[in-house]
Amino acid sequence: MHSETHLALHHIRDTELRAQAEAHRLAASVGHTRTLRVRLGWTFVEFGLRLAAAPRAAATVS
Repeated sequence: MHSETHLALHHIRDTELRAQAEAHRLAASVGHTRTLRVRLGWTFVEFGLRLAAAPRAAATVS
């Protein structure tokens, strides 16, 4: 195998590995965002339930 061919194959493989690493990094960052969105969503649900269950003061008519 010629040295230029061998070097070209290494460059191709390097490009493939970098693309896979970038795809993995992006997929991992989406997972954290989703976890945060789920936690925030449930916090809003809990807050809404507390507001709905809170005792209401009698309305005064003047």
